[in-house]
Amino acid sequence: MPRAVYVLSMGIFAMVTSEFVVAGLMPQMAGGLGVSVAQIGYLITAFAVAMAAGGPFLTVAVLKLRQKRALYVLFALFLTGNVLAAVAPGYGVLLAARIITGVASQAFFGVAISLCVQLTRPEVRGRAIALAMNGLMLGTLLGLPLSTLIGEHLGWRAAFWVISGITVLAALATLVGVPALGRAPGSGGIRAELTAFRNPGLWLALSTSTLIIGATFSAFSYLHPILTEVTGFASGTVPLLLIAYGAATVVGNTVVGRLADRHTLGVQLAGLAMNALFLAGFALLAGHAVPAVALMVGVGLVGVTMNPAMVTRVQRAGNARPLMNTIHSSFITLGVIIGSSAGGLAITAHGLRAPLWLGAALALIGIGTLVPDLIRARRTTRTPLQPATPATGTLSAPPAVVATVAADPSEVCVAGS
Repeated sequence: MPRAVYVLSMGIFAMVTSEFVVAGLMPQMAGGLGVSVAQIGYLITAFAVAMAAGGPFLTVAVLKLRQKRALYVLFALFLTGNVLAAVAPGYGVLLAARIITGVASQAFFGVAISLCVQLTRPEVRGRAIALAMNGLMLGTLLGLPLSTLIGEHLGWRAAFWVISGITVLAALATLVGVPALGRAPGSGGIRAELTAFRNPGLWLALSTSTLIIGATFSAFSYLHPILTEVTGFASGTVPLLLIAYGAATVVGNTVVGRLADRHTLGVQLAGLAMNALFLAGFALLAGHAVPAVALMVGVGLVGVTMNPAMVTRVQRAGNARPLMNTIHSSFITLGVIIGSSAGGLAITAHGLRAPLWLGAALALIGIGTLVPDLIRARRTTRTPLQPATPATGTLSAPPAVVATVAADPSEVCVAGS
């Protein structure tokens, strides 16, 4: 695996840590700025909306740069946003800082994943994406509790300074660890890039990603109140439980990365089915400590860990270029917005178990978005190969292609590559 993949993972870690930092420091930030906790919550929403809506436009803007230079520009914007947050004199400046960091981080995801694809062999691209996405998982496992700990002891502004330092280290690692490449594929024009979106299968793949993440975040967004008010854990125990959840995401991401290339559809089908079962079980047994924790860890294993399979499917239906990856990330972020906002409404209407039932329902709908591709793949594998006939001189398919098609339905779309 090229060293650059690990370096890009470090950059993603910085971005994800910055994304989650506000969630862990809401009371301190509200007190320091003299605003309500609800207003601090809007900073999370602003970051997510900036990612989903602004990231693709920034990606288009940097497409004409050499890819390594594009990474530097994105690092600079992201660093600017975090420094601005650290010194923000008031809520308005902090809101602007979160919008800047949200847009920059989304564009960085798109460029980084595209680079992973360019720098690795086709047979290990799923693993490469999983390694890069470990930055996301480690951001959940280490970044969130670390920034929360720093904020609690040194103040919330110190957390943003630490993230700024991590960003500088990631940029320096990129300087020495990522090879110089030319412009990204697809930098010739936006119209040519948008033609890929005429494929209905791509929209199905994008919607599956939204539903996978929506199902997971409808639960993840409210784990703290569920674990304390329904399960009965002390507030000080919850960070340890969240570390266990984060460790499960690292393990699941690694496993999915190994399987994503050869079993793309099967991995997503199994992940959605298990997530629906885990979430429904969690909703039923949330009042009992041991099964609740076990089922929460199960959600960690099969939720956001579907990322390598999600990325692989979208790239096969569309392409592996930066704009495609950024727009895919926007659909993932849309899942975060849907899951967290709908989960909040469900709590208001039906109580703290409601977002778990909502997540299970979203996972089942996600299975429905896989059905057309599963049927198409099954039909393709069942179609008998026509033997050569003297009248037409048609040659039968080479054995290697036959083997590839028969090996797994998820590979059909790349059998001729």
